Amino acid sequence: MPTNRQIVLDNRPEGEATAANFKLVSSDTPALQDGQVLVRHHYLSLDPYMRGRMNESKSYAQPQPLGEVMIGGTVGEVVESKHPKFTVGDQVVGMGGWQEYSVVDGNAVGMLRKVDTTHVPLSYYLGAVGMPGVTAWYGLTQIIAPKEGDTVVVSAATGAVGSAYVALAKARGCRVVGIAGGPEKCKYAVDELGFDVCIDYRQHPDLKTMSKALKQACPKGIDGYFENVGGYILDAVLLRTNAFARIALCGMIAGYDGTPLPMQNPALMLINRLKVQGFIVSEHMEFWPQALQELGTLVAQGKLKPRESIAQGIESTPEAFLGLLKGKNFGKQLVKLV
Repeated sequence: MPTNRQIVLDNRPEGEATAANFKLVSSDTPALQDGQVLVRHHYLSLDPYMRGRMNESKSYAQPQPLGEVMIGGTVGEVVESKHPKFTVGDQVVGMGGWQEYSVVDGNAVGMLRKVDTTHVPLSYYLGAVGMPGVTAWYGLTQIIAPKEGDTVVVSAATGAVGSAYVALAKARGCRVVGIAGGPEKCKYAVDELGFDVCIDYRQHPDLKTMSKALKQACPKGIDGYFENVGGYILDAVLLRTNAFARIALCGMIAGYDGTPLPMQNPALMLINRLKVQGFIVSEHMEFWPQALQELGTLVAQGKLKPRESIAQGIESTPEAFLGLLKGKNFGKQLVKLV
């Protein structure tokens, strides 16, 4: 059986996460039992939610256990199977974590799914046509529920969620405004992803200047907002919301280091009768087939053109992850193993 290199969480971060929180280990892949499948991972997914799991504090999911392989989405190929549903060579998506191989129970619901790579590249199943894409779809269609002509905004606009969000919102006739870091990302957001405007938060690093930029970008106010960041950006958006605007709360990356983020003016939620709803996409599996079908169609039609940042090799995973938390990635952050 092949040797399996893995990244485990060695210790919990105190404040900012560092490479020293992780450890590279090796183990032999165990012999398969009946019903099990051995998957060789081709790509690992790196996502902001993983930072929250590193903390021991209460969250929507259990903390990542110390000494165990870091959680995460994976795509790869079945290299051995003792399950009738899976055969060697099948392309699959699952939650194999930060390791080169995983042994999966083929009977476990939702743990391993075969995918078709005829029109959609394998790596896209971790981004545009995977969990991030479905996240964008659910927040937009089920919480924001925009009408044609609405102005909708998304933070972390050029990431995996943001790039799917703009394609989905444009398909519904919305004016779409993004918030991203740096002129290069903002140019890409408008020229390639199709945003009407993209605001560079590095040029607007406080509430006053961000609010002014949003007023310019959204002259008719904001009808829907998809939140990935939190902090002063959320405060600035609240100042520009229209009556009965909807906010889908998906991520609060500004607070992942464990420091609570106060809100400047929560009374605006009452004044503007806002609908503010947090959600975890894995709790809404009944919507995934519908979402994945639309996302796959947008990719095939060339209307969703996601970009990927790809680190090479399992040993590069911690630094690539830390870079993601600082916005160094351009599009979906992946680690290529094969």
